Amino acid sequence: MVVPPAAGGQTTFAHVNGRASPAHSTHTATRLKTSTINGNGYHPAPKPASLPLSARRAEPLDLSSVERRGQPHASREAPKRIRPHNLPEAPTFRPTEDEFRDPMLYIQKIAPEGQKYGIVKIIPPDSWNPDFAIDTEKFHFRTRRQELNSVEGGTRANNNYLDQLSKFHKQHGTNLNRFPSVDKRPLDLYKLKKAVEVRGGFEKVCKLKKWAEIGRDLGYSGKIMSSLSTSLKNSYQRWLNPYEEYLKLAKPGVHQQLEHEYGGLLTPSPGSSPMKKSQQHTPSSLHGDTPAIRASSALHTSLSNGDVKDRNTATVEQPRPISSSSFAAVNPSGFTAVNASPSSSFTAVKREPDNGLHTPGRAMGSPSSSSKNTPEYRPSSLSAAPITNGNGLNHLKRRLSNEDVSVSSEKENADCDSGERRSKRLKREAAPTVAGSYMTMFRPSTPKILGENGTSKPGERCESCGRSDNIKALVTCDGCDNAFHSECMESPPKTPGDEWHCSRCLVGTGDYGFEEGGIYSLKQFQEKASNFKSNHFASKMPFDPVLNCNRPVTEDDTEREFWHLVESLTETVEVEYGADIHSTTHGSGFPTIEKNPLDPYSTDPWNLNILPLHPESLFRHIKSDISGMTVPWLYVGMCFSTFCWHNEDHYTYSANYQHFGATKTWYGIPAEDAERFENTMHEAVPELFETQPDLLFQLVTLLSPDQLRKAGVRVYALDQRAGQFVVTFPQAYHAGFNHGFNFNEAVNFAPHDWEPSGEAGVERLQQFRREPCFSHDELLLTAAARDTTIKTAKWLGPALERLRRREGEQRAIYQERHESMDGHDFCELMTRGKSEHHAQCQMGISADTGADDFPEEDYQCAYCKTYSYLSHFRCGKSQKVVCVLHAGDYECCDIPRDRRLLGDNHSLVYRVTDKELTALVQKVTERARAPEAWQEKLEKTLEDDPKPALKTLRSLLSEGEKIPYEIPQLPALKAFVDRCNEWVEEAMNYVTRKQQNRRKNEKAWRKGNSAKAAELEERDRELRKVENITKLLADAEEISFDCPEIGLLQDRADNIADFRKDALFALENPRTRTTQEIEDMVELGRSFNVDIPEVEKLDQVVQQMKWNDTAREHRNRSFLSLQDVEEIIASAKEFAIPDHNDHLVHFKEQQVQGELWEAKAKELMSVESVHYQQLEALANQASSIPVSRETYAAVDQILNKQREAHKQIVSLYERSKDPDFRKRPKYKDVREVMETLVELNSKPTGTIDLEKEQKRHEDWMRKGKKLFGKANAPLHILIQHMNYVEQRNLACFNLQDRPRTPVEPSSREHTPEPSMSTAAIDSSSRNREVFCICRQPEAGMMIECELCHEWYHGKCLKIARGKVKEDDKYTCPICDWRIKIPRDAARPKLEDLQEWQAEIPSLPFQPDEEECLSSIVSTAYDFRDFMKPLLNNLMTTPEEVPTQRFYLRKVEGAEVLLAWETNFFRQELHRWAPVAPNSPPLLEHSHSTRKPRPTKQQKVMASLGITDPDKIPQSLRTKQHSFPNKRKSQEPHARHAPPPLRPAPGGDAATHTQQTSPGGTVTVTSNGASSAPLTNPHGHASFAYDGAYGLISPNQASPSFTDAAGVFRSPSFGVEESPGGMAERLFGAGVEFEAAEEEGDEAGEGVDEMFKEMTNHDGAEDEEDDRGESGLAGEALAVTAGGDGGGERSALGQDGEGLGDDGVPGDGDVRMEDADAVFVA
Repeated sequence: MVVPPAAGGQTTFAHVNGRASPAHSTHTATRLKTSTINGNGYHPAPKPASLPLSARRAEPLDLSSVERRGQPHASREAPKRIRPHNLPEAPTFRPTEDEFRDPMLYIQKIAPEGQKYGIVKIIPPDSWNPDFAIDTEKFHFRTRRQELNSVEGGTRANNNYLDQLSKFHKQHGTNLNRFPSVDKRPLDLYKLKKAVEVRGGFEKVCKLKKWAEIGRDLGYSGKIMSSLSTSLKNSYQRWLNPYEEYLKLAKPGVHQQLEHEYGGLLTPSPGSSPMKKSQQHTPSSLHGDTPAIRASSALHTSLSNGDVKDRNTATVEQPRPISSSSFAAVNPSGFTAVNASPSSSFTAVKREPDNGLHTPGRAMGSPSSSSKNTPEYRPSSLSAAPITNGNGLNHLKRRLSNEDVSVSSEKENADCDSGERRSKRLKREAAPTVAGSYMTMFRPSTPKILGENGTSKPGERCESCGRSDNIKALVTCDGCDNAFHSECMESPPKTPGDEWHCSRCLVGTGDYGFEEGGIYSLKQFQEKASNFKSNHFASKMPFDPVLNCNRPVTEDDTEREFWHLVESLTETVEVEYGADIHSTTHGSGFPTIEKNPLDPYSTDPWNLNILPLHPESLFRHIKSDISGMTVPWLYVGMCFSTFCWHNEDHYTYSANYQHFGATKTWYGIPAEDAERFENTMHEAVPELFETQPDLLFQLVTLLSPDQLRKAGVRVYALDQRAGQFVVTFPQAYHAGFNHGFNFNEAVNFAPHDWEPSGEAGVERLQQFRREPCFSHDELLLTAAARDTTIKTAKWLGPALERLRRREGEQRAIYQERHESMDGHDFCELMTRGKSEHHAQCQMGISADTGADDFPEEDYQCAYCKTYSYLSHFRCGKSQKVVCVLHAGDYECCDIPRDRRLLGDNHSLVYRVTDKELTALVQKVTERARAPEAWQEKLEKTLEDDPKPALKTLRSLLSEGEKIPYEIPQLPALKAFVDRCNEWVEEAMNYVTRKQQNRRKNEKAWRKGNSAKAAELEERDRELRKVENITKLLADAEEISFDCPEIGLLQDRADNIADFRKDALFALENPRTRTTQEIEDMVELGRSFNVDIPEVEKLDQVVQQMKWNDTAREHRNRSFLSLQDVEEIIASAKEFAIPDHNDHLVHFKEQQVQGELWEAKAKELMSVESVHYQQLEALANQASSIPVSRETYAAVDQILNKQREAHKQIVSLYERSKDPDFRKRPKYKDVREVMETLVELNSKPTGTIDLEKEQKRHEDWMRKGKKLFGKANAPLHILIQHMNYVEQRNLACFNLQDRPRTPVEPSSREHTPEPSMSTAAIDSSSRNREVFCICRQPEAGMMIECELCHEWYHGKCLKIARGKVKEDDKYTCPICDWRIKIPRDAARPKLEDLQEWQAEIPSLPFQPDEEECLSSIVSTAYDFRDFMKPLLNNLMTTPEEVPTQRFYLRKVEGAEVLLAWETNFFRQELHRWAPVAPNSPPLLEHSHSTRKPRPTKQQKVMASLGITDPDKIPQSLRTKQHSFPNKRKSQEPHARHAPPPLRPAPGGDAATHTQQTSPGGTVTVTSNGASSAPLTNPHGHASFAYDGAYGLISPNQASPSFTDAAGVFRSPSFGVEESPGGMAERLFGAGVEFEAAEEEGDEAGEGVDEMFKEMTNHDGAEDEEDDRGESGLAGEALAVTAGGDGGGERSALGQDGEGLGDDGVPGDGDVRMEDADAVFVA
């Protein structure tokens, strides 16, 4: 069930096209509550408005209806076009897939180019396309309302001025109900005021006669200049000059009051101290007795009486109502100019300036705003916004009561971020938020100082004199609800009901923000956005004759219309924007690890949830999540919704991704022009900056790109579409708007090059006394503690140095002021404790080591809002914290400044001392300088020695490689050291002993590739030349380095020369030396590691002598392998041993004998029937002649396998004859042994007997397969199907499953009401009910019988979901016997299973199916015993029909047929609750209902339309198959036909006989041993159950149905049933009995046809159902022989079996599809 949205309805937009009268009041005498209809037409539901957004449901958004990346209708990149204002395009980048892998690396690559523009667009590769992960059915959000011409700075300044001008004149008795007219058109008073102001003021303009010039500037040219000048002068003198003179007197006092509430000067000041007390209380610039002077005096009086102490808490708790008496229209058509026609209207200037999200920066408890679009407010109370004035609605002032405020606070607390998540708009006391959305509501105006007691509300006392007496005589300001005595007012109202405004409202505070909008789902907002855009452009687009409709709106049309609306004074258009939606509560558009752990995009580095915490992003050092900065925010836009000029908090980078929707146009200003842009804004709208110095932080002001470019500011533009990123760079201002409905997601990130910009951003925030999002100093110290890499140290070192310098300067300034106090000597403040402190110093000092992470608010300066992470000044009286820069000067309490500086009840808290901070900076700086230090060390080494030692160079290289930073000189040094190492390595071949290893390699080469070996040998030969030593010595001199190997190589060259002289002498006189001496000389020559010709000759002599000794030893050994002999002969040839050598002649004779034995052995092993006697004789001969080890092992293995197989066969055969059945082997063990015999080339004796026993056992298994209708299935299917039958019967024959009233499945039960208690819900969670004939819980589609109201599984009845309609009525097979129950297999009778079980003791092996069969029979017998009391037809009544249906349902669902019970219940149900006209036939058998599939021949005949197979064309006839007479086994072990076996020795095979005992049991005789008759699970002989509650004698037949008189008949109930028998006595006359196979009356055929229509009987579904229902592969086979259906793939062997285990025909298997005839059982 889909829950309807709590707040629904289509929202409409008010297009106000008439300008309102500035003189009319928008107030009524009676203050009314908020209307139920918002100004934007949004109609909230009456009660569900309190429903949290997370609990709402709405119609999901159709993502195919929006533009998405990769979709055909998605917007494509258009070529460059001429934009409005002729703006150049910002660059667009298209990274490749390799470039796109690392976002930080790619952004750093494009940063030099992107910083020139401030913004860039990145189009991902086509393969990158993440899914939209938000549940659009649950996603709801609240919007904010934007008036387009109010966000433009000049227009808003114009509106504010005219609004205040209207209030002023009305209060002084003059209604400005229409604008003065000049040259037949209204005069813009604001432009006139600006023109006069620029030229020096009214007096100067009159004196210099500049009125005509002003007229030309205002666009008046068609009137005589003298008349124009007079009109302009008169208009200014009448309407503007009185107000301007009033402002000169009132504005300083109002600004003084605002500065006091702000906690300092309104203009940002980098000064080190806040405003002094005298400056706070008494403005020196005010003179005379004016309301501003009186208000300031009253304020000073209240502060002197102790209000200072409470103002910081009381002011933030008291809401200030917002005036709705702005310059707004009260008549729908506005007011008419002097000479204008009544039809011309003038659009309302603006709505109430204080009714939106007010965003001025304030001190303690003051409002703060964001660099996004959600201003927030710290106090817990708020004021409401007025109803939007449009369509002639009454203009009401909305106010929230204290109860409303508390409710808002509770909602806020309930939906606040959990854990360490915090908003990007940091707040000490969270602003009122919309429940579940994290979106702050509209903000109140400037906080006000309360009364003397700190708790008085506005209107409870006079704001001028401060007295609260005579409250009824107080006059309340209609703008701010402040009250004044009439005698304290400069111009009191003439009558009590007149509208009156205080000087604060007449001067204006400049507060402005966006009002809250409605709550929408994405689908609702899409419809709203679409309707708005189509309606807005309906009358603006020209007719296109080609399209025969209005020309489609282009992106250029939308952009030009947007700026037209923004700059228009006469046309007000309101839109809504879902901005700054927290992804923590609403979900991210990207997949997240928490919700989508398997989605690869959840860990993609471009995922905006992952990007801020990239390893290269400095935000990973922030210890908590910051919503909107490290956690993405979401933005849902519509046409013309806009985001105003701003740059990111802390000057960070930002990434914005558009998930779907219309184009979003961006405008960017590079960081180089940021200061010029700010100056331009100040010059364009200085009035807004007077009281709102932080205006650019509030995101509520636009200035057209054309105006900025004229001021020299570079502005660039780009269009973002679905699936594209926009990246903004540090300090780059940007703004933009949406072309239609779209969905974006944005987050900030900070590569290491951001850090200097981040520090500048913090300093700027401090100048404007704005709260930062995090502590920049803490980030740096955390990075220093966590990341010790040089790459980090490179940027961290300079940053920490700046931090140390700044902190040191601030500490020095404070210490200087601290020591400058009278009577105070020198003391060291920044030490650990007071041991080094001056003993008489009152300053308390404590160390905060940072072991515990305290909230940032605990060290936030109360004045400048900066985070004093390293040190701060804490007041012990008010517990306020001030940074060191403002310590002592800020009035944190009533203690005088000098005593505060001395430390009276104040303490200095620091995290690190100057020494520790200096040490940390030095440590990081040294780490950053490690590469440079290494370079200096390398240069010094090369300068000191022209031949540097290789050891020193290696040490330098190792040291440089350990430095994790790229060093330019390192590759060159490595190349030089590598060359030296190569020389040393080559030289070591000649100065160390490596000859043996080289010889081993030579041997390996000979075994490998000959060409490769030759190449390696040639190379080695070149290396072993004596001349190489001389060459190496020359190379060392050329390389110019020093190492010990050079001296060793020189010594080796001298030793080689001496050796060659001695060797030549020994070769000339060999007999003069012994063998050992020659061998020693050879070893000495080889130790030189060079090829010396004399060494080879000496070696040959030594080898010949050694071979003779080795051959003599081998002749005395007892056993030599053929390989050993061959190696001896080969070595003789190698050493040039003569052929007549006695040892050589002997080994050659041995080789000939061994080769003859080898050939004979291989010949015997290769024949099909191995002659084991000859093989045994050969094995005995191997002890006297050399043979190969491999051949001997193969012979021995064959003999061992033969012996082992014979032992196993004999053992199994003997155990199969054991009288004790439980000692006989298991069938699976026998089968495993028989399968192992396939590997033998011949079978051991006794194999034939064991195969016969196996065949007898498998015949018993085949009998079981036929009972279950699986005759053609492989043998292994039997146990699988029996396990299925056992589980099915356990559910159906469950005795605990008793009759109950019909119940609904759990999915159809009603969801518990919210008012239900926990106990009630728990009690409803009963055990899961079972349904259907299968007696299983609810699963899949369920169908209810309209008669018995039982629910059935659609799968059990083979009813497809698509065949069922909601209004269809269904009768189950239990209520109507004519409806067949789909069965995939036959159900055997319980009596047949008992007989089959009785044959087990006669089997030679223990069957695997025994335990399962016993369980099936036992469960059925238990259920039959349980059913006895219910089977008395004489005692049944109509009231028992539900019970009979229940048990018939269980019996029909079982996989074992209980014929008596089934027939009894069917007849009784027809007797008491007939549905069919005829009584049901008696059921004797239960076969499968699956349809046989046609063979290939039948398909051919059907396609040709013939019925005679002989008429099939010869080309289409299937191939004839011949069936061999010899029967082959279907099973896998019989597929490989073994060779014919000889008769087993020792006599004929054992004979087996079977006899049937008189009791009905089978007695098996095997060699004289007989087995006991098998008993049923109840311990007695097998008895069938009698309908008369007796036991049928074992020697009697076991019919399915007998009468009470004990007349037994054949199990078959055919038409030959004699009249007057059991059926008539039980069920009465007229009951028809016919076999189950012959059911086919007209009613039954109709039911069959209905069943076919409701089920899917195509081949694919049958196969799927077969596999899904039982999980048995055999059920997918077409069983034709047993009547179980059939199919195309049916194979019959001669034993009646089908396909093998692997699903393909075995030996002797035949495919039915190739047969010419259809085989029917």
